Amino acid sequence: MPDHAPTPLTLEGFQQLAEALRAEIRQVIAGQDALIDMLMVSVFARGHCLLEGPPGTAKTLLAQSLSQVSTLAFGRVQFTPDLMPGDVLGVNLFNFQTNEFRLTRGPIFTDILLADEINRAPPKTQSALLQAMNEREVTIDGTTHPLGAEFFVIATQNPIEQHGTYPLPEAQLDRFLFKLLVDFPDREAEIAILSRPRTHATLAQVMTRAQLQAGHALIDAIRLEDSITRYIVDLVRATRSDGEVLHGASTRAAAALAGAVRARAALEGRDYALPDDVQTLFLPAMRHRIVLGPSAEIEGRTPDDVLTAILNRQDAPR
Repeated sequence: MPDHAPTPLTLEGFQQLAEALRAEIRQVIAGQDALIDMLMVSVFARGHCLLEGPPGTAKTLLAQSLSQVSTLAFGRVQFTPDLMPGDVLGVNLFNFQTNEFRLTRGPIFTDILLADEINRAPPKTQSALLQAMNEREVTIDGTTHPLGAEFFVIATQNPIEQHGTYPLPEAQLDRFLFKLLVDFPDREAEIAILSRPRTHATLAQVMTRAQLQAGHALIDAIRLEDSITRYIVDLVRATRSDGEVLHGASTRAAAALAGAVRARAALEGRDYALPDDVQTLFLPAMRHRIVLGPSAEIEGRTPDDVLTAILNRQDAPR
């Protein structure tokens, strides 16, 4: 399916595009509708996504399915302890025939990058993604190479295994829009999965690059009311003064949440945001951006527990 020049999208057209994407992905991902919806928000809000869950919960399949329903290029990196930055970014190799160095591009030169089991690679390799995720470009031997405005990272990690893993540093976690917790599907969904034919479903390409760009433009045009903006800022600032939080969320986190709120509003068919949009997205946008203090950890509190308490204390705009 060839890509065409971007044409403006109406809210109705945008909703139809998103529903077509959902319908195709649901052919292979059962019982994870909420997860698919959050991934849609992440894609159209230009935010990278971190999926955390036990093995066998279709994290990798979800990323692959997203690539299949669009015309965007897809790359996958299996992160391992011996993976080097050059294996991700690429290297300049000397060509003896031309007496010149030539760049051999790594898998990061794509549109959708699946960083599978990202916490298995050492910090040096993890940091190779920092510039790409923040600026959508990479610098190799002093030369900067753009990756394109649609560059999108989906990273997965397994919270169960600790041996041979390296926790992601806060600076890298802050570059993910969402940390989505992937759980097992319910009983009926598992039965449906096992009842399906074992042949791989062929998904239709329903989104072009131009349509994605038009979706981005539509969301950028959605204006947040001052009351919603203040609500977002007050919630983020509350994470910095909460007694159970050692390090709160950054201004980048507030900006990321605002972008996600615009995207969710558009996906719901609205050109305006509601407090419900902020409340729905607050936990997935912040759970990886706060560091709990010793007292909270001793009491067995989780980031979601603390963030829920903050959310309940903060008055929502009417």
